[in-house]
Amino acid sequence: MSLNNQKKLLLHACCAPCTPYVIELLQREFEVTAFFYNPNIHPLEEYQHRLEEIKNFSEKVDLKLITGDYEADAWFRITQGMENEKEGGKRCELCYQMRLATTAERAHTNGFTHFATTLTVSPHKKATVINPIGRELQKKYPVAFYEADFKKHDGFKKSCELSTHYGFYRQNYCGCIYSQKR
Repeated sequence: MSLNNQKKLLLHACCAPCTPYVIELLQREFEVTAFFYNPNIHPLEEYQHRLEEIKNFSEKVDLKLITGDYEADAWFRITQGMENEKEGGKRCELCYQMRLATTAERAHTNGFTHFATTLTVSPHKKATVINPIGRELQKKYPVAFYEADFKKHDGFKKSCELSTHYGFYRQNYCGCIYSQKR
């Protein structure tokens, strides 16, 4: 199938280490563009570090990359009052919602046929929470959500191996300051 006829997928990329394995899988079926939209990452220096990592990776493997705005103020507004929520709780669900909604909207306005996220490659992120958000968003935006649990079939292990191969900086927390404090 030529790339002109191939389905186009916008992949929300949470960070460089989670991206290569997911890209390898999805490129079998889609023309993939990565979308780095993560207003949850703090402090700003950490955000910039992770952004540079994915930019460098994208250049190495000739991956198209779109960078979303760093809307930290909006992220703090939606998570206000949830600073003490446990990791994986309601705060995280709202964070996933924010990032996936922006991905779906961007996919729709830029002519993509599908959208997905790398989030489910992490053993700390529940596909049972993330995938229903994507299914709801595909009702709002006329773009299909690619539902997956990328950690299955040793996905996380393969992701770690590829991270080592590419020499990625691997962060030790999700990205938000509340997860860093835990």
